[in-house]
Amino acid sequence: MLELRPNCECCDKDLPPEATEVVICTFECTFCADCATNVLGGVCPNCGGNFAPRPIRSAAKLKKYPASTKRVLKAEGCGPRKAA
Repeated sequence: MLELRPNCECCDKDLPPEATEVVICTFECTFCADCATNVLGGVCPNCGGNFAPRPIRSAAKLKKYPASTKRVLKAEGCGPRKAA
């Protein structure tokens, strides 16, 4: 089950479970659509993968399976992944 992380790892914008401007990679790295497009160029800086829209969990399921409250923020800043 997805964690539904509460913030953008890049700019720390709040991203509640019902937000539609959220994208994730296959490892659930979570970013607002603005950072994913304009800062990261569509590439996850953590894994190098692409992004997909984060699904919305219904209110009924959120009661039983709440979203994560653990905030993740890139301490070193946010930018495109460096070539290896």
